Amino acid sequence: MLETTALPGKALPPPLDTRYQVETPEGIDLPLRPAGLMSRALAFAIDLGFRGLILGVTFMVLGFLGQLGMGLGSILLFLVSWWYMVLFEVLNQGCSPGKRLMGLRVVQDDGTPIGWGPSLIRNLLRFVDMLPFGYFLGAISCLQHPTFKRLGDLAAGTLVIYREQPVPRPTLPAAPPKTPPFALSLTEQRAILSFAERQAQLSAQRVEELAGLLAEPLKVDPALASAELNGIARGLMGPT
Repeated sequence: MLETTALPGKALPPPLDTRYQVETPEGIDLPLRPAGLMSRALAFAIDLGFRGLILGVTFMVLGFLGQLGMGLGSILLFLVSWWYMVLFEVLNQGCSPGKRLMGLRVVQDDGTPIGWGPSLIRNLLRFVDMLPFGYFLGAISCLQHPTFKRLGDLAAGTLVIYREQPVPRPTLPAAPPKTPPFALSLTEQRAILSFAERQAQLSAQRVEELAGLLAEPLKVDPALASAELNGIARGLMGPT
């Protein structure tokens, strides 16, 4: 997979695989996956539906309060229209309900959580993205930008990305932990762990063949190679 490297807040020319990589202050490369126009549009539509549901139900209740209800309804309309996205983005790790359902979140260009100022800017500028109608300018900006930024994102220095799912810890075959007969190199450790992790996906003949190949340099009895290697893998992984 090809990737491009960028300094925080600076995107290089359009990457071939839509990856955007930033470097943290600690010097760690952080790969981000910018979200495209379609997934963002679906997330916005879901949020629009949620807001409509909130307003519809609340207006039905406020309708019984007469003039007071109309005043409260105006305040509620303002709050939901302008603060719904901001509150969720800042207080919910960059995820509105629509973004969460679509597996998205909004962050700063350097990968850090979004703050109040940038969130307000990107959401207040939605009216510009909506010009002249139907999010036309916002859609054009997303399609032209290498990391799919609308005008509000450009002004606020924000980026909508896919939320990375936690990688589950590999499941190893049941075996008592064992200590290898001698210190293993990093390559040997990886080979043993890979063998143990993939064992369930392989045929018995293939497992036996691979165990035999690993048994010789480790001075393990070939007849007991599979069990011994699984035990060493357990020992390398530590407590589970």
